Amino acid sequence: QVLRSVLLFPTIERMAQSPQGKLMTPLLCKLRYVLYMPVYLLSFLPEGVKASLVRFALRGMKTCDESSITTSVNLFSVDCIANILYMASQEMMKVVERDSTTIKQNLKKLIFYYGTGDSWCPQQYYDEIKMDFPDGDIRLCEKGLRHAFVLDASKEMAAMITDWLQDDLTNL
Repeated sequence: QVLRSVLLFPTIERMAQSPQGKLMTPLLCKLRYVLYMPVYLLSFLPEGVKASLVRFALRGMKTCDESSITTSVNLFSVDCIANILYMASQEMMKVVERDSTTIKQNLKKLIFYYGTGDSWCPQQYYDEIKMDFPDGDIRLCEKGLRHAFVLDASKEMAAMITDWLQDDLTNL
């Protein structure tokens, strides 16, 4: 029994046509093999150097959880990168149409949360789903959180979701 499902920055339609999708689709579908060699070479670096490279790449974030750095070090594995890039290429090709039938059947159980500056699911997608499902719980982020909120706003997001689900949790 699913009481509620929360779709955060939902990439549920037109991924390849999104601003980020237009940029990434050629890389993911045609050029992903080029990335394997540099990742393979970087995989030989000591763990501390890998962690320093990740910290350097994430240096512009307001807060960066140490678990994000530890997890990101796994990206120096060719197997990990190959799986990520393959999955992403499949998403670009297969996540095309929004499944409005399933949304309609489950609308009362769904919360959608869209970003204002999300280049994977732009505000246009929010506007369109809001128009198609005016009775749905479809929200637009007013806090400036980004698609990759897990890197610097996971606690803030968790607090928001807890508030949204409080009634459901109380009724258990």
